[in-house]
Amino acid sequence: MSEEQPRTEKRFHGVGVSPGIARGTIFVHRTDDEEPPVRRIGDAELPGEIARLEAALIATRAQILEMQERIAEAIGAKDAGIFDAHLLVVEDRTLIDEVLRTLARDKTNVEHVFQQVANRYSKTLSEIDDPYLRERALDIHDVARRVIHNLMGKSTKPLSSIDTVHILVSHNLTPSDTAQLNRHLALGFATDVGSKTSHTAIMARSLNIPAVVGLHNVSEVLQTGDHVLLDGYNGLLILNPNDQTLWEYGELEVKKSQVEEKLTELRETASTTVDGRHVILSANMELPDEIEFVLKSGAEGVGLYRTEFFYLNKSELPDEEEQYENYKKVAEQLMPNSVIIRTLDLGGDKFMSALDLPEELNPFLGWRAIRFCLEKIDIFKVQLRAILRASSLGNIRLMYPMVSGVDELRRANAVLDECKTELNNEGIPFNENMEIGAMIEVPSAALTADILAREVDFFSIGTNDLIQYSIAVDRVNERISHLYEPTHPAIIRLIKTVIDAAHAHNLWVGICGEMAGEVTLTPLLIGLGVDELSTGAALVPRVKRAVQSLDIGICLQLVDEVMRLESPSEILARCEEIAKSHYPELLN
Repeated sequence: MSEEQPRTEKRFHGVGVSPGIARGTIFVHRTDDEEPPVRRIGDAELPGEIARLEAALIATRAQILEMQERIAEAIGAKDAGIFDAHLLVVEDRTLIDEVLRTLARDKTNVEHVFQQVANRYSKTLSEIDDPYLRERALDIHDVARRVIHNLMGKSTKPLSSIDTVHILVSHNLTPSDTAQLNRHLALGFATDVGSKTSHTAIMARSLNIPAVVGLHNVSEVLQTGDHVLLDGYNGLLILNPNDQTLWEYGELEVKKSQVEEKLTELRETASTTVDGRHVILSANMELPDEIEFVLKSGAEGVGLYRTEFFYLNKSELPDEEEQYENYKKVAEQLMPNSVIIRTLDLGGDKFMSALDLPEELNPFLGWRAIRFCLEKIDIFKVQLRAILRASSLGNIRLMYPMVSGVDELRRANAVLDECKTELNNEGIPFNENMEIGAMIEVPSAALTADILAREVDFFSIGTNDLIQYSIAVDRVNERISHLYEPTHPAIIRLIKTVIDAAHAHNLWVGICGEMAGEVTLTPLLIGLGVDELSTGAALVPRVKRAVQSLDIGICLQLVDEVMRLESPSEILARCEEIAKSHYPELLN
């Protein structure tokens, strides 16, 4: 018998959406979307078909709620909120009424009718040039599959039933698919389609497993049992990795482990440049459970405390006491360091279960954040009173999201003053001198920063939205995601405008978007004069190492050069040169 020939290595390139490296055999998941049979029915059967539909919708809703509760317990309410959109599909009267009309007109069995209508809706949404609506098409497909399985008396095959250690490969994974992954057996996953901001990518990061999306047709090429290496850092899936590849990745893992070990030693050190310039290094958080990670990271407090989780997946609005106790607990545990609480930023991709909010064609530019709060004054005041009461500890600051102009800022401060008057009349203590800030994430706010600076104590630049709105590019849209460039000259100039205006009015400026955690850009941000960087807790040690490796002279010289460059790629390349020459271990 001849010896088996070694299998050839083959590489598939996609987008890394959750970091890490996994090695093992794959399980190719192919959805069991069995076509429902087509059967003619008589008028006398219509009531029975309608009753079956109602029962299937009720069963589907119960399944989604059960899954939502399980995810909330396992990885947090924020991630369970993904299923709010699924519940909306089950209760969508437009879709259900269309099914009933088609049922009465065509007189075919209800599972066939439901699939035809749902497919029509999903196809229409998937063809619209709007990333938010295209994601809704996936929600409809996922829910329709559940409804049809319930109508046919079948259950969907749970991915949790896979009882071997594996790397999952699929054309796509819906949020409910991802939620069923067994974290002890699923080493990672790879899909043909997807983006960094898709629901599935969010779930992968929450589960803390490597993931690569956008691999085109990999689910058709590979077979269950194939041996692969999954690189969530660089977006690679390597079939039959050879000895050289395995050795290289083994070395990479050792080096990364050594770097991480050295970074943990920086916890008690200051984020100060070689020549003595201190840059405040804070962490972003949204769940109380994250305080432990903030403390371990060596951060100097919280630069962005997102408060939306109070409102998501709840049948009732959170009251003042519940919020007060939470803010107080966080502030106490982080004393004496500062906690910057961002007021409610609902809208966009964040839904509130307890309110019947209208659907919008472009929710990211719609009724959200400070706009919502200034119309829902009763909800806004409950939160402001809770924050003010907690501020008596002395280390709490407050900031408003998505401010677009001075009128909004003045209206928000007027509501805050009303709350202060009420608390004074009730004899409830609070910090009269609590600092108030504005998030600069809209171009109009950046360009009028000199005006806004007269109304607040600090600015926090939200670079994610500032980039998106300034360049008019949606990161979720795969066709134009390459245009989302933090080093675009317009973005650099806007950031400089904001920092210069703030410093001219003796205000300090922080950055709390993704740019704050990009160590390649740390020299540029320091040179621009930023006073604080706030990033995810896991990135704090890396940014601290970068800060400690730089001196102001080099950073100022970089800014001087960058302001004369014309393209994002030129600016990025110059930033990379500086970063590589000062802390190469963070980039390799």
